[in-house]
Amino acid sequence: MFSIEHEFDSTIVTLVDEGSAHLQEDIAINLFEDCITIEQLDPRTDKVEKITLSMRQAEDLAAALDLPEGVYVVARDDTA
Repeated sequence: MFSIEHEFDSTIVTLVDEGSAHLQEDIAINLFEDCITIEQLDPRTDKVEKITLSMRQAEDLAAALDLPEGVYVVARDDTA
């Protein structure tokens, strides 16, 4: 299950791990104009861990989800 919320400066996608076995904490993905942050509560420390991706890293991740094992370079038009 997931939810989508629109805030003033970002869109927040929350992923909820549903199922009967070994559920993980919810993940909040904040989509800003220039970066994407991914946050998840670490129940061992009771702190939220945050990872920040550049837009280029996010594009690479999206491309990687549909590719087989290997090393790739994404061709980009950097003139825009």
